[in-house]
Amino acid sequence: MLPLRSNRKALNMKLSWLVTWAGTLFLNPVTADCNITSQTATCEESGKNLSNIPTNFFQNITKLSLRNNKIALKDSDKEILQSFINLTELYLNENMITVLYNNSFCNLAKLVTLDISNNHISTVHKGAFAGLNQLSVLNLSYNMITQLDSDVFTSLKNLTVLNLQYNFLKSFHVKSSFKLIKIALAGNPWTCSCDLLDLQIWLTVSNVTMENESNTTCTFPNAKRKFSIKMAPTQPADCKIEKAPLENIVTSTSAIKLISSALLTGLTPNNITENNGTHAELPLPGKSWTFLAGVLAFVLSTTLLIFTAIKCPTWYRYLISYSHRRLEENDSEMFEQEFSADMSSFPRASGTNNDDPIVIFEKIPAFVPGEDGFIEDKYIDSYETEES
Repeated sequence: MLPLRSNRKALNMKLSWLVTWAGTLFLNPVTADCNITSQTATCEESGKNLSNIPTNFFQNITKLSLRNNKIALKDSDKEILQSFINLTELYLNENMITVLYNNSFCNLAKLVTLDISNNHISTVHKGAFAGLNQLSVLNLSYNMITQLDSDVFTSLKNLTVLNLQYNFLKSFHVKSSFKLIKIALAGNPWTCSCDLLDLQIWLTVSNVTMENESNTTCTFPNAKRKFSIKMAPTQPADCKIEKAPLENIVTSTSAIKLISSALLTGLTPNNITENNGTHAELPLPGKSWTFLAGVLAFVLSTTLLIFTAIKCPTWYRYLISYSHRRLEENDSEMFEQEFSADMSSFPRASGTNNDDPIVIFEKIPAFVPGEDGFIEDKYIDSYETEES
């Protein structure tokens, strides 16, 4: 009896699953040609040309393949993808995707493989792969990407394989923290100049393996055509020489601005500020360091003179004013004698005694300094001669 009951129970479960599956296909004929199981959903060559991701897949599927359709990954498609939280493999290659916006694959924390090759992708936003903490393999080949920075992959801590073949990349700036095991870069119009130097250094120093290295060659300039981008003769010293003229121009312009500001405000170079209130640092001297040193010395000396004139007005006035000297006591007696001798030479009035000249001296007023700080000469005596 027990085996019979268990067989009936199993048969009823299979029938219910078949009815559910048949009802799903009836209500959604678009998935009729898809290969659907409890773990996978494959609609690669159904002939339906899907423009949207179907909604009637089992939400616990781990693999979803929608290759060779017309999916553009619109907002509605993103919402549907977020429900497949157990996905580990997602294939959207050979579709109509043009832009990867921020959070295009959020909530797919278990995704390990993502293939979006053979689309029309020209722009990849910085947060396009946010949330893909377990992603290991990423395929972006055969698209139309012209510019791509390694910051796009910053959140992909477990990324080991990156395929960027056959795009329109001329350069690819890589940071030292970017760690991969394998990378594919062939088929891009690489320009082997200073802009590609950090990629060359990273390919040489890191343990990454570059696939199809013999075909990953420079396109520009013509002198470096057919050179591998890893072995192209681009030296760091050459890049410094190319950038030197521009640095000198910037240095000279900055120096002129700083000097003009110092002359107008009378401030020291360390106190010069820009319009936004931040401190402006003095540029490093280049080949014209002697000229800059002379100008700096002139600014400092002028500033020191202005500072001294402001802080020491007494000393300043002493320099530019006429200094007076007070008469000493001995000088007064000498003046009396000279004055008496001079008076003896004046003609005498009739009736006067030649031996007794009358001379009247006025009292010398006390010395009082003026309010303006100058000393007035009030020591020259006045006299009067009276007729006898």
